[in-house]
Amino acid sequence: MAEPKIKYDRQLRIWGEQGQAALEKASICLLSCGPTGSETLKNLVLGGVGSITVIDGSQVEEGDLGNNFMLDESSLGQSKAKCVCAFLQELNDAVKARFVEESPEALIETNPSFFSQFTLVIATQLVEASVVKLDKICREANVMLISARSYGLTGLVRISLKEHAVIESKPDHFLDDLRLNNPWPELKSFAESIDLNSTDPVVHKHTPYVVILVKMAEEWANSHGGSLPSSREEQKEFKDRLKTKMIAVDEDNYKEAIDASFKIFASRGISSGLHQIINDSSAEVDSTSSDFWVMVAALKEFIANEGGGEAPLEGSIPDMTSSTEYYVNLQKIYQAKAETDFLAVEQRVRTILKRIGREPGAIPKANIKLFCKNTRKLTVCRYRPIEEEFNSPVLSMLQRYLTDEDYRYLHFYCKAVS
Repeated sequence: MAEPKIKYDRQLRIWGEQGQAALEKASICLLSCGPTGSETLKNLVLGGVGSITVIDGSQVEEGDLGNNFMLDESSLGQSKAKCVCAFLQELNDAVKARFVEESPEALIETNPSFFSQFTLVIATQLVEASVVKLDKICREANVMLISARSYGLTGLVRISLKEHAVIESKPDHFLDDLRLNNPWPELKSFAESIDLNSTDPVVHKHTPYVVILVKMAEEWANSHGGSLPSSREEQKEFKDRLKTKMIAVDEDNYKEAIDASFKIFASRGISSGLHQIINDSSAEVDSTSSDFWVMVAALKEFIANEGGGEAPLEGSIPDMTSSTEYYVNLQKIYQAKAETDFLAVEQRVRTILKRIGREPGAIPKANIKLFCKNTRKLTVCRYRPIEEEFNSPVLSMLQRYLTDEDYRYLHFYCKAVS
């Protein structure tokens, strides 16, 4: 494993080991290896995709040499699929590559089951009727389809799949999972063990802002009927209280507490997006359910029971001004809570698997742990059939604009006159 990690180091930083593993297991089928399809496969091959299959029944012509850098004069008259496949294999010999010299349209008509072996099918420059047929085939086999058609500098790209569940969605902005507005007993106990009124300047300047906010939030709730600051006036008053606790202007921990006080004002419980996922009809699982939905079903039970309305804790904390002792103790508290939550979810996953007639150990422990760490960021994407989209008046006009030269000319003429 050492060599692949070095080879793909930069992309591992982007999508992590799970993403790279998924890429290396993927089997890609390309229909028509023109410039659009060849360039697409090039990027996947360089990224370390598991295997590729190129489908094209045409031979290389002179016109191909000007738009596909994978072909040269020595390729003229040869199988286009064979030449492109050989070039791609040279880019990354770890990728398994093969080609089929057959018309994509003919293959769609005569051998629809052929496509069920792939993770992803990329169809380029296919006519509308063939795309619609291929979409139905891929949907039935639960294979993702990307349809692309280019017209010079213009084009269309369409993704089609019944459903795509994303565990590691990696949003650009996301709040740390610190539970400052809903601390569990161990975090409360740790906060209570620290005196915010200590006269020792070293201790006062190195109390982590997590502790400051937990204690100040509890103090506020005790004097406001159990409620946390909600209105703008209350939030301002809460921040003013934090400022009064400072005994020196250079106390970075209190500045951090003021900056992070919005985490106290956030709503408790799960987001509307996660609420929608756990109440999706797919969360009512049976023996045919995917691993993702089995884990969602377990998550729903956890939130209603051990979680007390919250998702499993992620277990990591950000950098902050703190003494080493306080920070390490705080880390241990968060990690212990995350582990406890994970074990509870794992037990529920195993119970559900047994209940629906599957092996209790069918879902690996590592997958459940990854799921628990990312429960707040789960995403489910669903796509309507391409046929349904082609029937849209807006897309029909766009298709006509792209494919009908006379229509395009008339459109530009009318704009120029107006």
